[in-house]
Amino acid sequence: MKRVVCAIFLFVVSVLPLVADAQQRRGDVEQLQKLNSFYRYLNGMYVDSIDMKPIVESAIRGMLSELDPHSTYLDAEEMKASQEADKGEFSGIGIQYNIHNDSIVVVNVLSQGPAERAGLLPNDRIVEVDGENVVGIKQSDVPSKLRGPRGSVVKLGVARKGVEQVLPFTIERDNIPINTIDAAYVAAKGVGYVKVNRFGKTTMREFRQAMDSLSGIDALILDLSGNGGGLLNQAVDMAGYFLPQDNQVAFVEGRAMGTEHLRSAKGGEFDGRMVVIIDESSASGSELVAGALQDWDRAVIVGRDSYGKGLVQRQIPMGDGSAIRLTVARYHTPSGRVIQRPYEKGHKDDYYKAYANRLRGVDGVKDVDLPEYKTMRSRRTVYGGGGIRPDVYVKSDTTQVSDYMVKLVAQGVYNEFMMDYMDNNRQKLDAKYPAYEDFDGSFELSEADMQRLVDMASTRGVDFDAEGYERSKELMRNQLTAMIAQRLYGVNEFYRWINPRVNDSYVKALAIIENWSEEGDSVLNPKE
Repeated sequence: MKRVVCAIFLFVVSVLPLVADAQQRRGDVEQLQKLNSFYRYLNGMYVDSIDMKPIVESAIRGMLSELDPHSTYLDAEEMKASQEADKGEFSGIGIQYNIHNDSIVVVNVLSQGPAERAGLLPNDRIVEVDGENVVGIKQSDVPSKLRGPRGSVVKLGVARKGVEQVLPFTIERDNIPINTIDAAYVAAKGVGYVKVNRFGKTTMREFRQAMDSLSGIDALILDLSGNGGGLLNQAVDMAGYFLPQDNQVAFVEGRAMGTEHLRSAKGGEFDGRMVVIIDESSASGSELVAGALQDWDRAVIVGRDSYGKGLVQRQIPMGDGSAIRLTVARYHTPSGRVIQRPYEKGHKDDYYKAYANRLRGVDGVKDVDLPEYKTMRSRRTVYGGGGIRPDVYVKSDTTQVSDYMVKLVAQGVYNEFMMDYMDNNRQKLDAKYPAYEDFDGSFELSEADMQRLVDMASTRGVDFDAEGYERSKELMRNQLTAMIAQRLYGVNEFYRWINPRVNDSYVKALAIIENWSEEGDSVLNPKE
């Protein structure tokens, strides 16, 4: 009798999942039929004739908004813009943007683009385009507003946190090169520096060229600050550049796709001392690289907690030129850490608000609140909970940033000063400073130059603020000097000037490499 009861129990247990699966399938079919029926009735019976395309697109966006923060829909125009960017060049103002709370939010400004030159900043909100209020604009309508023929002009009204009035920008559109390596230079004897702004189709080709140009180095600072990610294969290849062949770089897990292990395809091409710089805008692919190098005790990670975007999107074409980017899996570092920071489905506003709190350093998360993991080689402790937490934390220094300086940048005073200064001094500068080394050793903006900046600001309606000017004076001088260096020699020299003078994470990274046994090796190989 006991055997019969046991057999019946086992049969019921084995059948239950099949019954549940069948019920789930029936439920899915019912919901699909419901959606189809709704479409037919709306299209066939509604009192007025209606254009179903925008309704369907709104429905798709609405359904995706109930999921994670990064699943999204791109209409045909948005897909076209995305594909143009993949080609390496397009004509526009040079920003990455999202629609958030009905506003065009600047996510990033592309290096060397018109928006960067004009002074547009990440987190700015574009509220006017050519005098038209664009609050409430659909994402699909943004490209037609901001893009246009090279040489054409667009006038923007920008809302910036901490500035009461709408800031006016006049930007001349241009061809926007999508270079993924911003800078590569020798930072000190035997120490190279490479800044990667994103992972695109050409990143590893650019990166190898950059490394080849840094002959004789045995240490590297890899700067991934502000790098929002990009193509997964390029990020995996970059991590593999520094790891032995067949090391696990990451693994991805998803309900429908199972588990996929991503490994370094080649043997490590560089095995010197290494520091990686990250910040709160380092996301996705840059977190994958930093996480892998941290987990394998290959590099010291310096800076601030990264963004925490570890969701894998698969692009699914919809047949009319549009596409869905649907989250299908999550990234994990080799030690098992989930890169994606926590979120609640359908609560994107809360997700981005939490990120804003992290930027202000008020999230309240301490190491004791986070899950602990062990690195692969030395078994030291690293922390999960979303994003990559640096080994050496460098606080963001905003003490020199004043409202006065912010207004000068936003009103285009920086750009006007640069144009005027270069027009009047280019030939003299070329003759006196034929190489960057000449410039770096002796150039300085004079007090008279800085006064001209103040006078220009007054003519643009920015009232002089003595306290703000004194607070920001040296920072503005360094920024303007770096911009002059860029115009004389290229973007590479912008970073050569600005990094050792303004970038605290860079300064710390260089100090770690130059004192490796005490500040680098001791982190990667802690003594018991």
